[in-house]
This record gives sequence, C-alpha cells and structure tokens, in this order.
Amino acid sequence: MIGELQCVVLDCPDPAALARFYAGLLGGEVDRPDPRWSLGEDWSTLHTPTGQVLCFQRVADHRPPRWGEPASPQQAHLDIDVPDLTTAEPAVLALGATLLHDAGSWRVYADPAGHPLCLIPARH
Repeated sequence: MIGELQCVVLDCPDPAALARFYAGLLGGEVDRPDPRWSLGEDWSTLHTPTGQVLCFQRVADHRPPRWGEPASPQQAHLDIDVPDLTTAEPAVLALGATLLHDAGSWRVYADPAGHPLCLIPARH
C-alpha cells in the first residue's frame, strides 16, 4: 500500500451549502475541527458517520459537469447506497438535488452544485 484515502474533494461555488446538502443526505458533522484542514469560506468539510470525509472547495468560475455529455464529462460521481429508492428520492430532492436519469433500479441526481450522484438500493 502506498497511501490511504484521506477525503474526496468536490469543487463548487459555495462550500458550506454543499457540505450541508451532503450532511442532509449522509448524516455527519459539518466543519468539525480537524488538524488536516483549515476551514473557512473557501473550504468546508463533512465527517460522515461511517468515517468517510467529504471536502468542498470554492472555485470562483465553477462549471458543473453535465451527465451524459461527452464534451463535458462528469469527472467523478458518488454512489450512495439507500435502503429504498421510493423514500430516498423525495428526501434528496427536498435537499436540493435534481433528478438527471432514472435507470429503474437506480437513479442519477445532480447535487446543488451540479455534481452527479447515484442513489442505489443497498444490497445487504
């Protein structure tokens, strides 16, 4: 092993707002003090209940990726297990997500900054 994943960083126009969106979706603590990062208006974090960390970085000229357009690739996306799509969808939409694609057994949404994320029924 060469290293260990520290966090996933998403570029966005408003780091605090996107951190709150993902806290509503995944739970966890927004902007918990952590010696690895300096928090501020250009950087926000989410420590999830499972130990994963998402970070949000302000980019002044942020251009969101576009789902399904090769000229504007998605760059990265998150797959999120949910117990039930029927109850998860209204909750994620209420947080500010936008439905991009319904594949039947899973769905693709854009977060408020335009990053794609997939809600997938958990298989336990």
